[in-house]
Amino acid sequence: MAKVYNFSAGPAVLPHEVLATAQAELLDWHGSGMSVMEMSHRGKEFMEIIHEAEQDLRELLQVPAGYKVLFLQGGASQQFSMVPLNLAPANGVVDVLDTGHWSKLAIKEAKRYTHVNVVASSADRNYAYVPAPDTWQRSPEAAYFHYTSNETIGGLQYSDIPQLGDTPLVCDMSSDFLSREIDVSRFGLIYAGAQKNIGPSGLVVLIVREDLLGHAQPQTPTMLNYQIHADADSMYNTPATYPIYIAGLVFKWLKARGGIKGIQARNEEKAGLLYHAIDSSDGFYGSHIDAPFRSKMNVVFSLKDASLEEQFLSEAKKNGLVQLKGHRSVGGMRASIYNAMPIEGVKSLVHFMLDFARQHG
Repeated sequence: MAKVYNFSAGPAVLPHEVLATAQAELLDWHGSGMSVMEMSHRGKEFMEIIHEAEQDLRELLQVPAGYKVLFLQGGASQQFSMVPLNLAPANGVVDVLDTGHWSKLAIKEAKRYTHVNVVASSADRNYAYVPAPDTWQRSPEAAYFHYTSNETIGGLQYSDIPQLGDTPLVCDMSSDFLSREIDVSRFGLIYAGAQKNIGPSGLVVLIVREDLLGHAQPQTPTMLNYQIHADADSMYNTPATYPIYIAGLVFKWLKARGGIKGIQARNEEKAGLLYHAIDSSDGFYGSHIDAPFRSKMNVVFSLKDASLEEQFLSEAKKNGLVQLKGHRSVGGMRASIYNAMPIEGVKSLVHFMLDFARQHG
């Protein structure tokens, strides 16, 4: 089998141990004689899988009482509709912080269902920073405040948790979920697509404060109503059974490695190595993101000589370093170093980058 380090932004690398377990259990889960993919989602076997996954996630994040954990489909992009439909009246207003591509999409979709107040935007500098909270123009009537904690495409991360008083805080945490310690009690709703740090695509995980349920706009489709899914414990319809199973294995993998505190330390070490290589390259590589807001999950960088990009990618691939091409809307390079990326992969990339710079600088 070819040995590569996969820096894809998503679907992304999964822990080798998780894949090995899934392989061993593929045809027969725990002596059931069935693959998880062919189990009844209401059978005792799968009910054990989903309940254990939820319990492990609650333990990892220390989810307090009064919050529902939901395993839904549609990915994070569907939440751009579900959040305003469930949490905001049609004639109301919501606050949104604009820090990049995914923030913009959330704004665009929310405008279909309610009024949107963009409290601040960093578009003036190509989303290189997060506007300071004292510059935000908030609405006193906002049903909620929405922000994206990590912009996967632009490589910007907002690690602080906004202080909002009583306004419910909603966060798209798709690409840094489970990567660092957070206080869940500060949030009204957290949602995250699975294909970064949780598992395969096709699943989205929600953590929602129970008092925010039951207020959906009248026209909300049944399948987009949080209350329906909460009442059915994520089993209103057939859930994404196999992605939930893999997510459960990932949660156990995290618990075995020191939980969120342990993985955060490793993530900071990995990001530190990579950004040091960029910053110490005498300008051969560069990052346009202001240092305090550089993502520890998606390291976006460019080559001073853009004509070398294709050669960089080609030689990187020959060295077992794949999926480094930046998003088409940004260009350059992007190394996604999620939880499952081993530090050996980052060290290998750094070694290659330094060698490439010596040859072409």
